[in-house]
Amino acid sequence: LNFGYWEGNVNNPVVAQSSLCRLVGKLADLGSSRTLIDVGSGYGAPAVQWSSEYHLGNIVCVNINSQQLVNAYKIATNTIKNAQASHIHFLRTNINYINSTSLYLPFATGTVDRIIALESAQHFKPFDKFITETYRILQPKGLLAIAMPVTVSLDNVLKKLPKLGILNMTWSSEHYGLEYVKSTIGKCGFNIMNISTIGSQVYEPLALYYIQNRKELRQKIMTLYPSYIEKILFKSLVKMMTVSKKGLIEYIVLKAQKI
Repeated sequence: LNFGYWEGNVNNPVVAQSSLCRLVGKLADLGSSRTLIDVGSGYGAPAVQWSSEYHLGNIVCVNINSQQLVNAYKIATNTIKNAQASHIHFLRTNINYINSTSLYLPFATGTVDRIIALESAQHFKPFDKFITETYRILQPKGLLAIAMPVTVSLDNVLKKLPKLGILNMTWSSEHYGLEYVKSTIGKCGFNIMNISTIGSQVYEPLALYYIQNRKELRQKIMTLYPSYIEKILFKSLVKMMTVSKKGLIEYIVLKAQKI
């Protein structure tokens, strides 16, 4: 699951999420990859998509949540079975699942050529420890691709809190600043090859989708959660759209190469 990349004619979250995976896969140049580590892999949907699109020989999903890894394995297995049953060409890749923290990646030094953190690096604390670990396990000229929300032009925590409003409660991650992320990656020995800010194609269209479809979505949410949860979600999305328009938050996709 991710915020999604709402470019062009994308009009629903599932397509937007797949679009973001495709954008990051292209950025990471997965067509020439031999071993990909997906750090903070969640339910593994991006790994399945990348394996299908690029026929990767080796993908390792790393996640601190063991139950998500179990579900990810089931999702990947069912996806492959369904594709084969429908006679869809689908090359089964070697997708492995490792329960580990992002700060101590269980791989030998200099053995990996691609690392992706797709909407997960904002949860890694401390961020510089994760970057140091990726540098260690990457081969020379190996690539790191990150997609993550960041704050912009916020000098300190005291100034930041009032401006983000309810997002401070519902944005369940560290609020890393754009300049901090860039400087940390550079200081750890990477060359930032490409960085794009796509917040206007992430936050605002997602919020508008929810607003336009709130009645139907609210009914579905309330079958599992109390009504106040939906109200908090709605207010958070509206606030997210507002602070995005004000330029206080951004969403970046970044490609860096180990020097």
